[in-house]
Amino acid sequence: MTSSPPEAKAVLERYPRVAVIGAGVIGSSWTALFLAHGLHVVVNDPRPDIEAVVRGDLAKIAPTLQALGLPSQGLEKKLRFEPDLARAVAAVDLVQENGPERPEWKQQLWASIEKSVPAHALLLSSSSARPATEQGRDMKDPSRLLVGHPFNPPHLIPLVEVVPGERTDARAVEDAVAFYAALGKVPRVLKKEIQGFVANRLQRAIMRESCYLVQQGVCTVDELDDIVTSSIGLRWAVNGPFSSFHMGGGPGGLAAFFAEGGLGRNMVAAWQNMPPVEMDEVLKQRIVSQTAASFGRVPMQQMERTRDNKQVALLQALRGFAQPGDDDPG
Repeated sequence: MTSSPPEAKAVLERYPRVAVIGAGVIGSSWTALFLAHGLHVVVNDPRPDIEAVVRGDLAKIAPTLQALGLPSQGLEKKLRFEPDLARAVAAVDLVQENGPERPEWKQQLWASIEKSVPAHALLLSSSSARPATEQGRDMKDPSRLLVGHPFNPPHLIPLVEVVPGERTDARAVEDAVAFYAALGKVPRVLKKEIQGFVANRLQRAIMRESCYLVQQGVCTVDELDDIVTSSIGLRWAVNGPFSSFHMGGGPGGLAAFFAEGGLGRNMVAAWQNMPPVEMDEVLKQRIVSQTAASFGRVPMQQMERTRDNKQVALLQALRGFAQPGDDDPG
């Protein structure tokens, strides 16, 4: 992720003024990324200490932006704070909402925003759970509303799940994809709304099995993390599940993998026999106590800095291999 090429700058010039609604961890991360790309950002959040919080977050994020080749100094020149929602969105070209995952709250929010925001503005929600159709229920015209769900933190992790609602205009989807791509993100459009979208559903499945293995005493939480980062974590940073198993099938690929009597059959059989996992107090305490005795001793800011440094190094390494035709089977 480096400074925007000319075509990306042309896209971003269509959205010079952005409103960030809700400036928690995700909202502050989006704010940093928007500012680093030269956009004017107005933050709307009811917390009385929001200015100090956001400015502190920008300072923490700055080293990562610099490592990514993005501007990291003087970003606050294009930042302002506006506690009144109507005034915050009155002259913006795009809204990125990051509020609570409560349907009623989001429905009231978008209905209020609709009354003040310019008609051309793109309306995006970072929601990881509430579909655009549900969020825009009380809007007269939700055609510019859709989900733009990032993987946390947005300033670092490339993925954005773009999820249109039933009444979202196709042009708005195209605009959202172009906007996120211009920021250096990897936007992927989901073809239908589903609870949890894609990335979180996959994450839930892995976390479920992780908790089960700890519950059964097979491994501790830090041992499980080591197992993941030393195996499938590395594999999936290069190839996703389908292409990984395709290669696992040898010359015959997935067809061989799914062949009668092959590994595919055994995997399906295992799916049918997965025991339930009850997140009771015993399991919760086991996870918490094991965490406290291991990586939980590391200050959170130190963990975040280490994570960011490793993620940047990984992204840069992978970018070095992203040459045209690498994935072309021909």
